[in-house]
Amino acid sequence: MITTNDFKTGVTIQSDGILWLVIEFQHVKPGKGPAFVRSKLRNLRSGAVVDKTWRAGEKVATAHIDKDKMAYLYEMGDICVFMNNESFEQIEIPKKTIKKQLNFIVEEFEVNVISFEGEILGVDIPEKVTLKVTQADPAVKGNTATTATKDCIVETGFKLQVPLFVNEGDSIVINTSTGKYDTRA
Repeated sequence: MITTNDFKTGVTIQSDGILWLVIEFQHVKPGKGPAFVRSKLRNLRSGAVVDKTWRAGEKVATAHIDKDKMAYLYEMGDICVFMNNESFEQIEIPKKTIKKQLNFIVEEFEVNVISFEGEILGVDIPEKVTLKVTQADPAVKGNTATTATKDCIVETGFKLQVPLFVNEGDSIVINTSTGKYDTRA
């Protein structure tokens, strides 16, 4: 158990039978009335984000989340298969659970599989990943009146905007939280 005064970004809590990840928090001490904690929480099962206000010092149960380093092996229909590199144990995760993360992982890519008491909640990927460009539109000469970008598709099939100098076959770094080009690798 922790109190709301101990909230930090990234802490996982359990409230009303739901697992929450603290995204943001703010301790507020108004001039009149008791202090309270305003927080933004993400449901670890559904991904929904909610705002919740707590009384300062209110006790909340902590949720101990396990993160196991595993390699992405392959996709089989609606299921993705991951393997623990130490024990060689394989697990299957429904594709709909990790739909967003699949845009940034390729075979043999290492991720952290997040679980709570044996229930698999999803995968945690790095903030930035390096992927190879498989298709890039040609740059049009003189096309710099607006932002100088063009469409590009990376090896996972993810489509994004990149600067004009990026060509097919280049490796680029992508920010996984925004899905935007970061730099050339």
